[in-house]
Amino acid sequence: MTAEGASTEIRAALARLRRTTGLPVAFGGLVEHARPLMLISELNGTATRSLSRLAVTAGTGLGGRAVALARPCAVTDYSSSRQISHEYDSAVEAEGLCSVLAVPVVVRRRVRGVLYGALRTAQPLGDRTLSAAVAAARDVEQALVVREAARELLEAARPDPSPDPSPGAAGGAAWEQVREAHAALRALAPRVSDPGLRDELMSVCGMLTGEGASSPVSLAPREVDVLACVAAGATNAVAAERLGVRVETVKGYLRSAMRKLGAHTRGEAVVAARRAGVLP
Repeated sequence: MTAEGASTEIRAALARLRRTTGLPVAFGGLVEHARPLMLISELNGTATRSLSRLAVTAGTGLGGRAVALARPCAVTDYSSSRQISHEYDSAVEAEGLCSVLAVPVVVRRRVRGVLYGALRTAQPLGDRTLSAAVAAARDVEQALVVREAARELLEAARPDPSPDPSPGAAGGAAWEQVREAHAALRALAPRVSDPGLRDELMSVCGMLTGEGASSPVSLAPREVDVLACVAAGATNAVAAERLGVRVETVKGYLRSAMRKLGAHTRGEAVVAARRAGVLP
């Protein structure tokens, strides 16, 4: 996961946070790798640059407290609060902020970033506001998990240019891993918001199937997605969960693919799709 990709998710989440909470100001940033330091890099609704590039140490201030505790924190009057330390008062006061909340973004048990929301008046931030801010942070967490899983699968699934990537050369067990990776990549791709990463995922899927060679059948992308799940041993229900669609939708795509492939069973459809070069 690149810092640029993670920052993109933080930026989008701040816009959602303001929209869903009605808070006039939102900002946030990422926790640096291997260092207990969070750098505020994204601003939304601010009037000054006082918070830009502010480095917040874990345990200090409101955001640092959220990092250290790995849970949301909020204060009604930042400058006078006794719940936090006050290393960053000058930057907060320059922006004119009073009521502030900070929600950590936690991925794989590690705090990866912090989302802040703030008012310029001293008034309590209600449960609905905090819940909406937490939901925005959860969206970032899910997006980062998808991005990192996609990157890991890309690395695992990149074909080795030296050996012949065919079932005979790869061996049964190794080739099944390739097929599982292909199914996982196709299931992940539609959930990735970054167009560049999504295109890269689909490019690797194409390399795994030898895409580019002429095929006697033309299947829709979602039909291939469903067949890839079926080929990896997934039931209709599991395929629906992986692809984020209903079971009936999966059945519809499967029926359509079987008709195009001239297959009468799921197994026949998978075999025909492999022969056509649609699946690895």
